[in-house]
Amino acid sequence: MTVTRAFDRVFSASVTALALLVPLTLAGITLLVTIDSWPSLRAFGASYLLTTEWDPVKHVFGAAAYVYGTLVTTAIAVLIATPIAVGAAIYLTEFAPRPLRGPVAFVIELLAYIPSIVYGLWGFFVLVPFMRATVDPALQATLGQLPVVGGLFAGQIVGLDLLTGGVILAIMILPILLAVSREVLLAVPATQREAMIGLGATRWEAVVGAVLPYARPGIVGALILGVARAFGETMAVTLTIGNSSREITGSLFTPGYTMASAIANQFVEADSEIYFSAIVEIALVLLLVALVVNAIARALIHRTIADRPAGAVV
Repeated sequence: MTVTRAFDRVFSASVTALALLVPLTLAGITLLVTIDSWPSLRAFGASYLLTTEWDPVKHVFGAAAYVYGTLVTTAIAVLIATPIAVGAAIYLTEFAPRPLRGPVAFVIELLAYIPSIVYGLWGFFVLVPFMRATVDPALQATLGQLPVVGGLFAGQIVGLDLLTGGVILAIMILPILLAVSREVLLAVPATQREAMIGLGATRWEAVVGAVLPYARPGIVGALILGVARAFGETMAVTLTIGNSSREITGSLFTPGYTMASAIANQFVEADSEIYFSAIVEIALVLLLVALVVNAIARALIHRTIADRPAGAVV
């Protein structure tokens, strides 16, 4: 009996140590990145995120253009992917024939397992020429003529720009938005739908009036997870965004950088301590954003999934 208890203690201590490895690894990464970026933090302070001058020769670094590129491409991705993902999730949970639901969801979620470099190569060889020859000229000829919105589609069309980077990101975050939205909608109790239908509502009215309001926190959480994924995406964006301008303009046809693509392009070129530190500070910003965004998303999703009834059909 004593031997058994000793083994229990050893096993308990072992699995506890293994569980602690996860937060300790995260803490170690955060500490290392903070230490390496400290010279840049000390030298530039808040101006690092507020200025656009990035001159390795003069040792002056401002990452505002990279932050701008990240925000713009992420916004484009979310605006494109969210209605598609939520609409597909509603169809799969509410309207699709039951034998079709599982296979279709599985095929769509397979997109999440395609490597980033594959998306990037497809984007470079297929999406960029298509955007340059078809989508961008059409947008410039129509929306580009409007008084206010037209500025978003002004300038020379090259295909490698912020808009194309946002489109490739939309394709990449679509699986996670769809998967989480579907799980959240499945978590809505059947009584929500039955109550609306019992009052004479149509199937669509039940979805709009009962299902979506109940699932809203979880869908917002899925959206935030998609934002976190888009923020940190590297190779696909690097191959499609242009990486040739550090100007902040209102046009989506401007080639630019994101924070992740700036790291990928310039990390090997960092030939001085302050240059290296400035690049690592970009990584620190990305890490902190990812931590905050994921924490918020997990809290929102848990709030919905926790109420999922035991008999929900997948």
